Amino acid sequence: MSKISFGTSVSYLQIAKRLGDEKAIRAAANANGKNPVAILIPCHRVIGSNGSLTGYAGGLWRKKFLLELEGVLKKTQLELF
Repeated sequence: MSKISFGTSVSYLQIAKRLGDEKAIRAAANANGKNPVAILIPCHRVIGSNGSLTGYAGGLWRKKFLLELEGVLKKTQLELF
């Protein structure tokens, strides 16, 4: 996660593939969810394979805000509900 650049995002599937096992999606999501230093290692940059926002301990509204702030999402691009 620390290698995901500002203004970009990756999916859990992409992370699993980089680790050499595309079946490791749940492991990637689990590791992301246990990130104790979200301020230093921004886990909000990891999204679903279909571009959807997925779980975020700070709330999906905050994840959406952070991705919009970084320019990954346009304000009208993704709705939470």
